[in-house]
Parts: sequence; C-alpha cells; structure tokens
Amino acid sequence: MIRSLPSLTKPLSLRKHADEEEALEEKEMGSELSELFTLAPIPEPSAFVKSQAGIKPEHGTTTLGFVFQGGVLIAVDSRASSGQYVSSKTVKKIIEINPYLLGTMAGGAADCQFWERYLGMLAGMYELRQGHRISVCAASKLLSNIVYRYKGMGLSMGTMVAGWDKTGPNLYYVDNDGMRLKGNLFSVGSGSPYAYGVLDAGYRFDLTVDEAVDLGRRAIFHATHRDAFSGGKVMVYHVKEDGWVRVCRTDVDEMLDDYVAEGSVHIEGWEQ
Repeated sequence: MIRSLPSLTKPLSLRKHADEEEALEEKEMGSELSELFTLAPIPEPSAFVKSQAGIKPEHGTTTLGFVFQGGVLIAVDSRASSGQYVSSKTVKKIIEINPYLLGTMAGGAADCQFWERYLGMLAGMYELRQGHRISVCAASKLLSNIVYRYKGMGLSMGTMVAGWDKTGPNLYYVDNDGMRLKGNLFSVGSGSPYAYGVLDAGYRFDLTVDEAVDLGRRAIFHATHRDAFSGGKVMVYHVKEDGWVRVCRTDVDEMLDDYVAEGSVHIEGWEQ
C-alpha cells in the first residue's frame, strides 16, 4: 500500500542529486556482491528443498511499518512457526542494521537474519570508505540486488528496510525475488490482512508519536488475535532523525486484558 507524501516531496534538482548518489553508492559497493558461498551442486535448489520429507517451509508472522510526521514506526510480533508447530515465542524480528537503519523479518528466519546482517556489514564498510552513512534508498537497493542473484533458489524473505537519512524518513519493501518498493505503509506476513484493517482505519501522516505507537501496537495485537501463526510479544521501534529507539516490548496477553477492560475488544464469556 503506497500513499504520497507531499510534505516530503523534493525539488527536481534534489531528486536528481539523490539518484546520482544512489548510483554512486551502488557502484562503490558493487564489488561486494560476489558469490558469498558455494551453491549446492543441483539444478534446482528450491525444488530440492521442497522434495525433502520433514522440511516444513510454511511460516507465519505479522510485521508492519509506516512513515509519519515524526519518522518511521516499526512494529512486529515475536512468534516463529514451522507448519502447525510454534517453534519459538520470543523471536526478535527487527534487525538493527546500524543506528539509523532497521530491517524486519518475515518468511524464513535464517534467510532474513543472514542477509540483513550482511547488509549491515556492507553499510558499515560503505561508511568507513566514504565518510558518511549509506542512504536508506541505496541500502534497500543493495539488499534487492543481493537476493535477486539467488532468485528461484529457495530463499523466503519479505522484509522492510526503514531508516532516516538526509532526505528524511524512508521505508522500503524488499522480497526474495528482488522486488523493491518504496511506500508510506506496509504490512507483511500471514497476519497482515488483519493489521491492514486497523492501519487503514487509523493511519494518517500527522500522527503524534504516542498515536503512532498506539496504532502500531493495536494493529499487531489484532493480527495476533485472529492469526494463529502470529503471537508472543509486540515489539515497537521508532526511527527518528537522530536514530532509532526501542519503544516497548509487551506480551499480547497483557494487551488483551487492557483492551478488554477499555471495551475495544469484546470476547463472549471473557472474565479477567
């Protein structure tokens, strides 16, 4: 879902400069995109993985991010699943790439963690070489280029890259096929339809920080309430001009009690 942000629209000269800088950043880091490891000697790695008995690639999660006047708000749940099995209730689905960049995890946990941490290494190398931070635009493009090299080989990723650079707050979506989209609001994962319902009802660009945090928490909570593959704890990060901060990490059971008490959630026969 993409909405325009007139207040962040740049003059043509600045947009051209940003495009030129992105191209330079990609060129500088291009040498880093060589093969990272030897691929299995089989013609179709993705088909091989799916053919193996006992491997359950099914997964579920809920992650979301949106741009507002105070920066970027990122919220996620913490449940990891493998088929019908809940394998963990405490997964950290927000990857801290650097003090100004965050990535989210949806899909295969190993794929998302490995490649986003590798992106963090590339971002650090770029800053050492150039003397300034990599832009959110260029960082997301690097991740897109990297995973595109492994398209069709079994990667499972639906990530967001969020941050603040000299152009302001930015949010991008990158998936395992290398698709890359810039937007103001995204939700990714099996619980995203439920999260979108809450976000569409409450999102606006001029939200205060407290309103944005509450909206993100509510969207993730309602997704965990309806989606069996989402749950655990709700973690919220706020990306500001001077970097990101972790706002809260709350168990959904505690949130259920609070929302039932205030009357925003109704459950037949529920007693606290």
